[in-house]
Amino acid sequence: MLAGLGRHLWKRRCKCSRSAFVNPLIPEGPKEEALFRQGELNKGRRVAFSSMSLLKMAPSAEERTTIHEMFLNTLDQKTISFQSRVLPPNAVWMEKSKLKSLEICHPQERNIFNRIFGGFLMRKAYELGWATACNFGGSRPFVVAVDDIMFQKPVEVGSLLFLSSQVCFTQGNYIQVRVHSEVASLHNKEHTTTNVFHFTFMSENEVPLVFPRTYGESMLYLDGQRHFNSMSASDTMKKDYLLKPQGKPRLLETSVPQ
Repeated sequence: MLAGLGRHLWKRRCKCSRSAFVNPLIPEGPKEEALFRQGELNKGRRVAFSSMSLLKMAPSAEERTTIHEMFLNTLDQKTISFQSRVLPPNAVWMEKSKLKSLEICHPQERNIFNRIFGGFLMRKAYELGWATACNFGGSRPFVVAVDDIMFQKPVEVGSLLFLSSQVCFTQGNYIQVRVHSEVASLHNKEHTTTNVFHFTFMSENEVPLVFPRTYGESMLYLDGQRHFNSMSASDTMKKDYLLKPQGKPRLLETSVPQ
């Protein structure tokens, strides 16, 4: 029985702390050729997903329509005003789903390069994301997918690590959670993003809808929707528990791009 499936992207590092050449792979046999083709497809999807980022391009016409319809659904029909907003039944404002934490990065969490180990950062982000999904859904959630972990900057020993988590998209029993990680400079008080994590959880019960209130939150909603749709198109959501969400997931889909 398959317990987990992980897709990882690694980058070779030479002794001078720079990127190094990686020998090309030559697949042998039908099985290896199929895996090689799947790797090429994953690379193409990753590049396409990055090039269409909402930080680079405007939302599509369909996405703009989605956001406008959500906006109309939150208008107060009694006042007929763009300023008066009310929540539809069984819905939560996105800003109300936030949870935050602070970690002091001690030396025992360092790696061989004397920086904070990436696995420690992933665990802390996952724990906060799980707590966010648990608090939002009102029951113990199960992780379905871990997607698009971006290691943008290293975290130095002694850093103050700020983690901010929020629900950015929901559908049925599923909760899409985004965790933002940043460190604060003790000299100029500036905050620098180090990691962004995306988790998909499944609750035992159907969860409320999440509604954005600002344009920035609307972009988070669309980004969460994109990650959820990308995950649901993979092998993860093709398992039996897609049709029977009351059961415990049997497969963990992990994609860790560069």
